[in-house]
Amino acid sequence: MKKLVKWFAAFAVVGALAGCARTAPIEQIHSTVSTGHTAEQVKTAIVKAGQKREWIMTDAGPGVLKGRLQARDHSVEVRIPYSATGYSINYESSLNLKASDGKIHKNYNRWVRNLDHDIQMNLSAGAAL
Repeated sequence: MKKLVKWFAAFAVVGALAGCARTAPIEQIHSTVSTGHTAEQVKTAIVKAGQKREWIMTDAGPGVLKGRLQARDHSVEVRIPYSATGYSINYESSLNLKASDGKIHKNYNRWVRNLDHDIQMNLSAGAAL
């Protein structure tokens, strides 16, 4: 019985420590775009995906968008350079996401992966055409 209690306690400690790992390396998204799209179509796909996910997208110069997401008391800003051949989603800054030393709260990575997925869906479905 004592062995069982010790094993249970060990698993509880390991589980608690694993649950505390809320940070992960900041993901850098670099996606290519299939031929047949213009830079304007890629921009439209990015803006539509951002709107769907409640990102605020603004122009930041030729071939560059800035995205901002506010989720409760957390916020993040990304820079999205784009062209007819591809785009990137690059971390710029955040608030309350424990960003330091190239790591950030794991929700950031989920948010940008979802944004990337929706951009790809818009491009493949022709939503940006």
